[in-house]
Amino acid sequence: MDIQIHSVEELTNAAPQILEYAGTNRIFLFYGDMGAGKTTLIKALCAQLGVIDEVTSPTFSIVNEYKADGNTVYHFDFYRIKDHDEALDLGYEEYFFSDNYCFIEWPEKISALIPDQYTGVRIAVHDNALRVITVENI
Repeated sequence: MDIQIHSVEELTNAAPQILEYAGTNRIFLFYGDMGAGKTTLIKALCAQLGVIDEVTSPTFSIVNEYKADGNTVYHFDFYRIKDHDEALDLGYEEYFFSDNYCFIEWPEKISALIPDQYTGVRIAVHDNALRVITVENI
């Protein structure tokens, strides 16, 4: 599924479509360049799920936990990790296999640890305005 948007603010409109498309998948991998809108889209997804806490990038903490309507949402940012061992030390399996939502930025840093089933979300920026969000269930 491809979604075209013309501003970062429109990422909010994509959230319900992405969650519906994902179905029962709870693991979401977010790909895109720095500044493409990954965290902004995750904020919109969290709002759609009922998170009322402030959603911020877990760049330094690696993972943030949010409470939603009867759910827990984990938001990961693996940009700063050096190797897979850091994710292992974090206890990633407890999160990934908890049946809670896991929104993962920079999953390419932990590619060997990704579960077999997930929803991939790629944000490509064209001409600084148009963004194409490609969503795929794996």
